[in-house]
Amino acid sequence: MIFIYVGMATLIILIILFANRRYMHRLVERRISDYQNSLVTRHVGEVENIYKEMRGWRHDYHNHVQLMKAYLAQNQIAEADAYLNSLDTDLMLVDTIHKTGNVMIDAILNSKISLAQSKEIAVNAKAIVPKKLVVQPVDLCVIIGNLLDNAIEACGKLSDAKNRFIRVYIGVHKEMLYISVSNSTGVEVKKSGLVYLTTKATGSHGFGLVRIDKIVEKYNGFVDRDHEEGVFATEVMLPL
Repeated sequence: MIFIYVGMATLIILIILFANRRYMHRLVERRISDYQNSLVTRHVGEVENIYKEMRGWRHDYHNHVQLMKAYLAQNQIAEADAYLNSLDTDLMLVDTIHKTGNVMIDAILNSKISLAQSKEIAVNAKAIVPKKLVVQPVDLCVIIGNLLDNAIEACGKLSDAKNRFIRVYIGVHKEMLYISVSNSTGVEVKKSGLVYLTTKATGSHGFGLVRIDKIVEKYNGFVDRDHEEGVFATEVMLPL
């Protein structure tokens, strides 16, 4: 009889521990998701402000032309030249913005590229996103954001800025949405079996890799990671 009670007590304890473990896992996932979603929302606001500035510049185009004509009519060449230079500077700022047409993706992409460039990382990016997507924009932003966060951190470990680079390509390949991010890295890439391990300071940062894998699995997609000396690359394919 005692053995029965002990067995039941052990079973109850195991059930409680399992339930608590599942609850904590879901709680951590929810908090990470909420945090990343809040970041995406903030970046959306930033890019929407940029779009407003671009629309404002187009609206003022007529006034710019009229002023240039006035300078030329009065033979004020120096003034016209200075004004043209100021407009050229504005255009260069606009041209540095990556515009896929999807506001949320533009937000996270431009935000991360700007962060990389501020850390003296050379970025080569091309992104073409179809208008119709099966993947939710928030999920796509989480994938892109985590990939670029990892790439920026890896590049940051290189002491010589000349060796830092990130290449980003987003487009359509074989009727799939294709995302490729490759970067230089200054750390030894660690692997356990087929799984790459995070090289970040604390293990909790590994949630970024887990989030990517779970979202890809959610849409029955495919993720492939590879590395060679000094370079790490990730490819993600998601159904359209």
